[in-house]
Amino acid sequence: MAIVDDSATIRKLVALELARHRDIDLVGEAEHPYQARVMIKSINPDVLILDIEMPHMNGLDFLKKIMALRPMPVLMFSSLTRRGAGAALEALSIGAVDCLGKTPTLATDGTLQQIAPLVRMAAGATLAQPRVQNAGAGSGFRNRGRIVLIGSSTGGVDALEQVIGGFPAACPPTLITQHMPAEFLRSFSARLNGMCAPEVRLAEEGAPLREGTVFLAPGGDFHLALDGRATPVCRLDPRDKVSGHRPSVDVLFRSAVPHAGRVVAAILTGMGADGAQGMLELRGAGARTIAQDRDSCTVFGMPRVALENGGAERAVPLQRIAPTLLELCMQPGLQTA
Repeated sequence: MAIVDDSATIRKLVALELARHRDIDLVGEAEHPYQARVMIKSINPDVLILDIEMPHMNGLDFLKKIMALRPMPVLMFSSLTRRGAGAALEALSIGAVDCLGKTPTLATDGTLQQIAPLVRMAAGATLAQPRVQNAGAGSGFRNRGRIVLIGSSTGGVDALEQVIGGFPAACPPTLITQHMPAEFLRSFSARLNGMCAPEVRLAEEGAPLREGTVFLAPGGDFHLALDGRATPVCRLDPRDKVSGHRPSVDVLFRSAVPHAGRVVAAILTGMGADGAQGMLELRGAGARTIAQDRDSCTVFGMPRVALENGGAERAVPLQRIAPTLLELCMQPGLQTA
């Protein structure tokens, strides 16, 4: 792997951390994209760590060139600011596998310890494929009282943009848990709201579910859950991490078991197993469930486990996730109360 960052201190810290892992070799360093271009041509690294804010050419512009001319797995370094979060989301949409938050306490806050697992994951990740235009539901879509739940992780930014981008303005009430820092989730909700037909917003305590609205877990100190029987509402759950995450997909899915007859759930690309057990419980209680297929996943982790344990009924390509969810929401036979 190689790193491109204008900070010699950051490059040194990353090098020292990776030296602890015998299965990862740091084979190249560059201060800015012009140096990096020569380095990449020379050594063709398996994985690239790329800073977003650099002199001469920013990381986003360089990432676009990489993905157009020499696609490879890229991990981005981004500051946890509003501007940095927006840039990180743009990078993930362009094709970066994942982002690391660059903080003032990088050397001591545990961020460095995340690098080796992410490098291993990125080395085996599937690069994003060209987007296929979703066939919209059109004026014929009519929800039959269904609630859509979606869980996603690594690769989820691109996947969710495609799925929610395929929803009509009057989409089923939708709740999403995406593994991401709270700072990024705020920017992501605004990004989705600006590019998709439904209203997309961060979930708030007690917010009632309604058609045409997509609620995104706010993360940070809270999980997103479904509460209330006759009139379901959003609940922000402050419990500790579940399945290693907060927000956790398992928390969202399990909270919806009392409403399973009304639920259509999907689990998208992501590393690990979060959501698989919750989806199994949902399906057992009467929900309809699908998982993103291997070929269209950036990381076939969460969907694989959901398919293997029987939580997901079947695998569906990414470009068919939105139409499939809408088709299931239009089918008769599920409970509506």
